[in-house]
Amino acid sequence: MKRKRAPEGPAMLELRGVTKDYGDLIALHPTDLVVPVGQAVALVGHNGSGKSTLLRIVAGLLDASDGEIVVDGHAAGTPDARAATSYVPDEPVLYDDLSVREHMLYVGALHGITVTDETVDELTGRLGLTGRVDDLPARFSRGLRQKAGLAVGFVRPYSLLLVDEPFVGLDAPGRESLLVLLDEASDAGATLVIATHDPTFVERVDRCIALRDGRVVHDGAATPDDVLRLVGG
Repeated sequence: MKRKRAPEGPAMLELRGVTKDYGDLIALHPTDLVVPVGQAVALVGHNGSGKSTLLRIVAGLLDASDGEIVVDGHAAGTPDARAATSYVPDEPVLYDDLSVREHMLYVGALHGITVTDETVDELTGRLGLTGRVDDLPARFSRGLRQKAGLAVGFVRPYSLLLVDEPFVGLDAPGRESLLVLLDEASDAGATLVIATHDPTFVERVDRCIALRDGRVVHDGAATPDDVLRLVGG
């Protein structure tokens, strides 16, 4: 079911003239964006379009070459901005010697919350990790690692959720569970920016931002056919 566009309100995320220039490559041309609190956004584009670069800059993991990024009223990369942001990369960063459960307990403690075993079991069960929660993700397949990374991303508190290509490697049940979790996060008031190659995902969000060669080529409502046309698919 297509979602209604979220009402305009206070900004959760602002980009003002943000660029990323590697000298021989401009990964992100000057970009201005405002994402209101509670809005769900699909960030679409082919590999190399700038999606991952934009998310990493917002998450404070990559310095912009120019411009300003504000998250929940704080400069990106500052402790307050990081506290507000949960970022799940396309290649999950997981410790070799911690189980899925230990990852979730550790991340919760880092953010000042106590994660119960019941919470761990409920979330991992929904993502299809039942029976693997006490295993080491280092030994997992690509799809299981993706599920573990998502569990870690969802278990901590956040106001802004950034997820890069979450559907890659997921089986059909995992995909459906993730879609429900994203809907629940949005319904709870979180702001979502989800980078994806999947054009059908735009039917579930309030807004579609399309990137091509580091430039915003569309910002607004879109259909799956629009996405394929906009990104050159």
